Amino acid sequence: MTRSEREEAEVRQLLDGPHPTVPADLAPRALARGTRQRNRRRTVRRILWLTLIAAVVAFAVWAAVADPWNPPPMRTTPPLEGG
Repeated sequence: MTRSEREEAEVRQLLDGPHPTVPADLAPRALARGTRQRNRRRTVRRILWLTLIAAVVAFAVWAAVADPWNPPPMRTTPPLEGG
């Protein structure tokens, strides 16, 4: 008997044996767990979106107040040439 034939015989023996009983409340428990997971994912997704929106708003306010795209004013005047 080859290894694959032996494994196939073991699988057939397991499948022909007594099957375990399924708990009566399996479907309601599965539904409740799925609902909790969906709600948790929805909450996490909303928190991430709100964080992203808050970061964009904070950046826009900072950019409007700080005016970072313009160079800072010079502290000294350039030397006078050719006068």
